[in-house]
Amino acid sequence: MGRRAWWRAVERITVERIAVGRVTAERSAVALQGCERKGREPQGLERRGAACRPGAVGAVMRAAVRVVAVAAVVCLSSATLPGAVAVSAVPSYGFADDARSVPAATGTGDAVRLEPGTTYRSSYTAEGKAYYRLELDAVSTAYVSVTAVPRPDATLESGDGIRVSVQNADGIGCSHESVTVGASRTPRPITTWGAREVQPGKRLCQEAGTYYVVVERTDTGTGADSRQPWELELVPVSEPPLEKAGATSVPEAWNSATPAPPVAEPVRRRGGSGFAGATALGQGVWRDDISPGQTLFYKVPVGWGQQLYATADLDSADKDTGFVVPALDMTLHNPVRAEVVETSIGYGGRQTSTSLAPLPPVRHANRYAPTVPARTLRFAGSYYLVLHLSARVADGFGDGPYGLKLRVRVDGAAQPGPGYAGRSVPRGVFGADAQDRQDAGSGTGAVGEGGGAGDGTAMKALAAGGIGTGSALLLVLAVWTVTARRRA
Repeated sequence: MGRRAWWRAVERITVERIAVGRVTAERSAVALQGCERKGREPQGLERRGAACRPGAVGAVMRAAVRVVAVAAVVCLSSATLPGAVAVSAVPSYGFADDARSVPAATGTGDAVRLEPGTTYRSSYTAEGKAYYRLELDAVSTAYVSVTAVPRPDATLESGDGIRVSVQNADGIGCSHESVTVGASRTPRPITTWGAREVQPGKRLCQEAGTYYVVVERTDTGTGADSRQPWELELVPVSEPPLEKAGATSVPEAWNSATPAPPVAEPVRRRGGSGFAGATALGQGVWRDDISPGQTLFYKVPVGWGQQLYATADLDSADKDTGFVVPALDMTLHNPVRAEVVETSIGYGGRQTSTSLAPLPPVRHANRYAPTVPARTLRFAGSYYLVLHLSARVADGFGDGPYGLKLRVRVDGAAQPGPGYAGRSVPRGVFGADAQDRQDAGSGTGAVGEGGGAGDGTAMKALAAGGIGTGSALLLVLAVWTVTARRRA
């Protein structure tokens, strides 16, 4: 629903609520007058007439008060709902609604076990390391993504971030990856991953047993946020082995030419505020608004053998003096949220554009590639586009929001999968089924707090509540009039 249409709906329903409040108040007044003509008080009625039944007037009055209370509560809470007056506030990261809270252990002895298929929420400071436990078999590959969320008011340096590693019971590292907030130094969600990969020819980290996910801050120690806790979202995923051994060499030849981005009338789609609430997009041109300091999440279904291209266009501002570097970051993550590639661009108030580098087709054998991004394009599924606008843009060009266009292209026909000897946990991670493609075509998706399809429900609830300070005041005035009549 567009903003103007939503406000028209709010206005219409608010008028209806005001009318209901007036009718309720008038009924109260009539009931009171009827009781008074009969010489009876509402509290001690003996006669059971329509207007003078015991409690009838009180019930009507209570209904009027409930209408006023609902309107008042919604008015007070509207500052935190999408589309309300306080639109300048940047939404926080949208954690998964079903995320399970777990503590961050300071050693392996108290490490909480993480189960694939469950999303976890935790937090820890820059002091020491945080430990979590995995119990793995000898045939499945395990991935764990970690999204770190600094406080919105944190003062950060470019090197502030997190490092994630997976270690076996002997303390030998199976993988290690890191991510930082980068040159923008803006508080924003950052994501990296760890893995225990089962591959032919490898000797370390191949046996069944206990493994540990170790998270530590790459804090420089100079920022004011060094001892403040960061919230974490951890997502473990299990990938089954193949039924038959597949290729272990990566084809060197692939179409590395950059195709022309799609050209069409942009369709408005509101991005989500987290991975769990990412808005599904298909091939096409999509439009959204982004505010300084905000991070938006989208997902694109990509099948086996397909190539993904994406371009982000940032609209011009009211002035073109000054320059912010970097201003807009666009990062691509694979289905287990591992970073594939990132691009960023500065902003001087004029319209600007940035594109992801050409990427090879999605293939199971890509996991044997020596470098990223090919190594992370190892399975089909939902690939995430994460866009962040630096908070420093507000200093030079205003609070926004700024117009954003996403041009998404998926080339090639989807091919059959490699043939897994089992199911992933959670199910359906490594594939793009018909429902995924349908959601992408319509731009829908499960969206959590702060944006996306879920906002429609919030808007409807807000409108249905009959919000507006004016409506609440009118209803209060109506009840006050009834009370005045009664006292008279």
